[in-house]
Amino acid sequence: VQLQASGGGLVQAGGSLRLSCAASGRTFSRYTMGWFRQAPGEEREFVAAVSWDGDTTNYAGFVKGRFTISRDNAKNTVYLQMNSLKPDDTAVYSCAATLRQLGPTPLGRNYAYWGQGTLVTVSS
Repeated sequence: VQLQASGGGLVQAGGSLRLSCAASGRTFSRYTMGWFRQAPGEEREFVAAVSWDGDTTNYAGFVKGRFTISRDNAKNTVYLQMNSLKPDDTAVYSCAATLRQLGPTPLGRNYAYWGQGTLVTVSS
């Protein structure tokens, strides 16, 4: 599967963005999907993940109800709605996919497919 993330940009603190990750292929609904981010000089960290059917989600603690992950299998797309953005949310956000039956795993090493990132910049 090939992944293409989009939707990043510059937003003021308190604002919102919706990231999209479009996947190629006919088997998108079989994949668990995740979002990760990497800030300058920092290690990559887990943001959110969703099961193949969208019924189960997992979020990093810092999300605290601000972000929502969802998917539309008919459109081969996973979304990350980000509200109440903070300057600390500034990072390159990447989507990832796995066929491993682990549920919405937060571990990057469990994901076999990665898209290029989209930059989110939150100004104070």
